[in-house]
Amino acid sequence: MSWQAYVDSSLVASGHIDKGAIISAAGDSVWASSPDFQIKPEEQKALVDILNNSGGAVEKAHSDGVYVTGIRFVVTKIEDRSLYGRQGRTGIVVVKTKQAVLVGYYDEGKVAGNAAQTVEALADYLINAGY
Repeated sequence: MSWQAYVDSSLVASGHIDKGAIISAAGDSVWASSPDFQIKPEEQKALVDILNNSGGAVEKAHSDGVYVTGIRFVVTKIEDRSLYGRQGRTGIVVVKTKQAVLVGYYDEGKVAGNAAQTVEALADYLINAGY
């Protein structure tokens, strides 16, 4: 399956994610994304830095929030491989695998837990497949 198919079929088609993207684990390129979900290069790098806990990025994320597609999200939780953020009634779920970082965006009317479960499940699948 192509990276774009993972975004379209495994994330967006689930009904729990409105837009999604897959970026490299280095944070230097977008492998696939929803048409209207363009994560800027500096946002990609910031997400990867947070998930790698490099240079105080976690503390900065907790105090300043994170930006995805120019929208500021308040960080609600950062775990070993995952970052969760909210902006009003919308939110993001960011999960790192060995080679990629999955980003799922959910809009109003979606359940945050279902969105998180969808992105985390795809990450588990990709990790088991060696990605």
